[in-house]
Amino acid sequence: STMRERKMTDPLHSSTDLSEGKEKLRLKQEVGLISGVSLIAGTMIGSGIFMSPEWVLHHMGNPASSLLIWAACGLLAMFGALSYAELGTIIKESGGEYIYILRIFGSFPAFLFAYTSVILVRPAGLAAVCLSFVEYAIAPFYPGCSSPQVAIKCTAAACILILTIINCLNVRLATSVMNIFTAAKLLALLVIVVGGLVLLAKGQTQSFQNGFQGTTAGIGAVGVAFYQGLWSYDGWNNLNYVTEELKKPEVTLPRALMIAIPLVTCLYLLVNVSYLAAMSPSELLSSGAVAVTWGDKVLGSWAWLISLSVALSTFGSSNGTFFSGGRVCYIAAREGHMPDILSMAHMRCLTPSPALLFTSAMSLIMIISGSFTSIVNFFSFMAWLFYGMTISGLLYLKIKKPELPRSYKVPIIIPIIVLMTSVYLVLAPIIDQPQLEILYIVLFIFSGVIFYFPLVHFKYHSRFLERVTLHLQLLLEVAPTTKDAN
Repeated sequence: STMRERKMTDPLHSSTDLSEGKEKLRLKQEVGLISGVSLIAGTMIGSGIFMSPEWVLHHMGNPASSLLIWAACGLLAMFGALSYAELGTIIKESGGEYIYILRIFGSFPAFLFAYTSVILVRPAGLAAVCLSFVEYAIAPFYPGCSSPQVAIKCTAAACILILTIINCLNVRLATSVMNIFTAAKLLALLVIVVGGLVLLAKGQTQSFQNGFQGTTAGIGAVGVAFYQGLWSYDGWNNLNYVTEELKKPEVTLPRALMIAIPLVTCLYLLVNVSYLAAMSPSELLSSGAVAVTWGDKVLGSWAWLISLSVALSTFGSSNGTFFSGGRVCYIAAREGHMPDILSMAHMRCLTPSPALLFTSAMSLIMIISGSFTSIVNFFSFMAWLFYGMTISGLLYLKIKKPELPRSYKVPIIIPIIVLMTSVYLVLAPIIDQPQLEILYIVLFIFSGVIFYFPLVHFKYHSRFLERVTLHLQLLLEVAPTTKDAN
């Protein structure tokens, strides 16, 4: 049979031991505090801060309340990350929300999460980041006008294909790309922050006068503004996807979160202040690429540096999103919730290429069918639905299983706040401005029932599926990973 037993080894961070003529793929605990901070901050700082400010301002109606939304989003990301830190010290396995839902609530809800995440949520995140990358990459070629949608979508598709090749060829190459582009994004943000401070020192504070005038009061509008802001903070939970590879996870996980997220929050607030110092609210709202408009106003002939830096930044974030998206797919298959082919690794490159190729294909479909703002709102609704489920699992463990060993404990009020906020973020847009798309999302989530009972619960596997798996193994040169007895 080509169907394999579930294994517990991840080839993404594995080493090859050829002694005694045997090859083993085994996890190595290589991620320390500095690497952990870089992973969180490097993934969080992506496209959002360069794309979302105009939409947060649009939904809130004025600069002061939009800055409050950005600060609240940072606080919420911090609370969520601290809650996840306790979960990570109780359940010391990689996989993030998927593995927590699986261990706390069981197989069925975990399957629904994996089904939704692998097919929709992760590909949607990657598609949104790639679309924002392209907005900046091709903006200089269309001065004074909007870039054509055909050019945007074709270039975004090419970006995904390049990322697929990079991640399938070599894990070290993929992580090196992320490290290099992290430097570019920090440089771009620092240039914007310093430029804004200079403008404020010169007295350009008109945007902040009567800052709360015209604030939007609708709960739905505030919820959508949170969606756009929280998109920029997405990635606060990425360290929980690599728990098995952390050095001293009980110490590294909470410390890395406490350093990275406040740092990113401060940068985001300063960048938004800089945007508003250089542009009036109406100018910011009419800008298709906020950072490029800021560069034109502040840097003059050097504005191309901002376009280049932001394009490099969002490409690096796309790489990180693609990397973790493939991991979710791989781990779900490892646990038996996805086809076995998706849990296999390339025999020479030691990368989960089937999972990466599948994520790539789904992202290409998202790019063809959606726009940046629609994908972000859709992504955020789905993400906070499952964040809320995961946090409710932590509250269950704190109340019903207080005896479980844990080296870090978050005060119970923090996960309660996160849970209440996630309920608000899921329900507010439905109550205030019900949209048919949300009904489609809910129906899609529960359509997983059709696949769960025959394929997972009753373990029905047709001979046709086995033959397809065998042929795909030969075509892609992949094989099941071996469990390290040590």
